[in-house]
Amino acid sequence: MARNRDAFIILIIVVAGIFLFGVASIIIVVSGASSSMDLAPIGNKIALVEINGVIEESNDVVRQIKKYQDDNSIKALVLRIESPGGGVAASQEIYEQLLRFRDKDKAIVVSMGSIAASGGYYIACAADTILANPGTVTGSIGVILSYLVYKNLMDKVGLELQVIKSGELKDVGNPARQLTPRERAMLQSVIDDTYDQFVGVVAERRSMDIDDVKKLADGAIFTGNQALNNGLVDKLGTLEDAISLAGEMANLGKHPRVVKERKFRRSLLDELLGFVGLNQSLMDHLRPWPSIEYRFSL
Repeated sequence: MARNRDAFIILIIVVAGIFLFGVASIIIVVSGASSSMDLAPIGNKIALVEINGVIEESNDVVRQIKKYQDDNSIKALVLRIESPGGGVAASQEIYEQLLRFRDKDKAIVVSMGSIAASGGYYIACAADTILANPGTVTGSIGVILSYLVYKNLMDKVGLELQVIKSGELKDVGNPARQLTPRERAMLQSVIDDTYDQFVGVVAERRSMDIDDVKKLADGAIFTGNQALNNGLVDKLGTLEDAISLAGEMANLGKHPRVVKERKFRRSLLDELLGFVGLNQSLMDHLRPWPSIEYRFSL
């Protein structure tokens, strides 16, 4: 009797251990920050990297580009952009990493989705060839700085913010008061310099005269058709067209094998809202600090 009881206890322990191991494995796969896998056939191939939504940071995209840059079996890269742009530094970091990828004598083809504007277009300029759909929204070459000012609200409720600072410009963008003329001039100079960087990249990479770029760089958006006529993109085509072109450029034919990371983790908030844009839009309007961006925004 005792022997049967001991065997039963051991069985329960083994089953429990297997169950816990399975649960732990699922948690690691679903929630791991770097949980991804490559859908990678053997042999030479091209890589597909996606940029979706507002560009807040560059780490994940830069990591993928570097990985494929160092992989000798990857002969070209297709970058799918579905973004209105975003942070200046993040856009520039992705752009610079793409240039390093090209330094390895590997071709880059950009495929624009429904929108590839401002910082999204800045990044696209690193490509050898840019494809857009006829109805793609692109362009929006320019810089924007925005933040909330709640001075009038504070006056109504009788609140006042006291600030002790080391210099006149130290709290520029303080939402509790209006800008001074000197602060506005300083911020405008920062905007102008960042704008010149954008225009310079477009002129260099698109082989355009800088004055011609400036005629287009007033923040205006263009359809894919208009962008083609203005020299901002090279061809009209779909993602499949971009993959075929990259395959031909890499001497792999029109139907190359493609590697792409499969992401397992999606934020719970994204699942509840059904899309990323609502949460991001809300945060943008509530953000109390100034933010300089290469971004198209309605």
